[in-house]
Amino acid sequence: MSDSRTDRAEAAIRRSMRQGIEVKEQLLQEGVEPIVRLALLLVDTFRAGHKVLLFGNGGSAADAQHVAGELVGRFLIDRQALPAIALTTNTSILTATGNDFGFEHVFARQVQALAKKGDVAVGISTSGKSPNVVRGIQAAKDLGARTVALTGAGGGKLKGLADLCVCVPSEYTPAVQEAHIAIWHAVCDVVERELFGS
Repeated sequence: MSDSRTDRAEAAIRRSMRQGIEVKEQLLQEGVEPIVRLALLLVDTFRAGHKVLLFGNGGSAADAQHVAGELVGRFLIDRQALPAIALTTNTSILTATGNDFGFEHVFARQVQALAKKGDVAVGISTSGKSPNVVRGIQAAKDLGARTVALTGAGGGKLKGLADLCVCVPSEYTPAVQEAHIAIWHAVCDVVERELFGS
């Protein structure tokens, strides 16, 4: 006799994993051209001596930090550090800006302080609508930086705003977040191979 609680847990786990796999399969079927463009944009940015700024909320904030860590540290190859900054980590800046200007400005203020023409600002938002991410991308555009958005299906406001939008074809937040980190791992692989060899 099977344990109904165990059966329910197994069914939920299989359903969750299947959803993640199906979203990644759909990404492959629809074409990876936006991901290729993102990877080569970062290669060109680093080659030209510019930096990448990354930001998002919640799980997307964790992704921004994860990617910055892969670029500054390493992904698979021992090599020189690459200039990438997650704008989600300085609690003094985040809380002072949130308190004095409003939470919707926490990324825009940092972009205004750090971004230069030739840099790339990456806003990560599963909905594509997060006001602070939208404002951060707009601030980067105003400064002449290149802009990238990673979103879920439809792309929200970020799709029409960013120079490049990588839209994961799902509205299921966990599957979008899983796809985002898979995209970033693939991008980091390309960046390292192009800049430093295999």
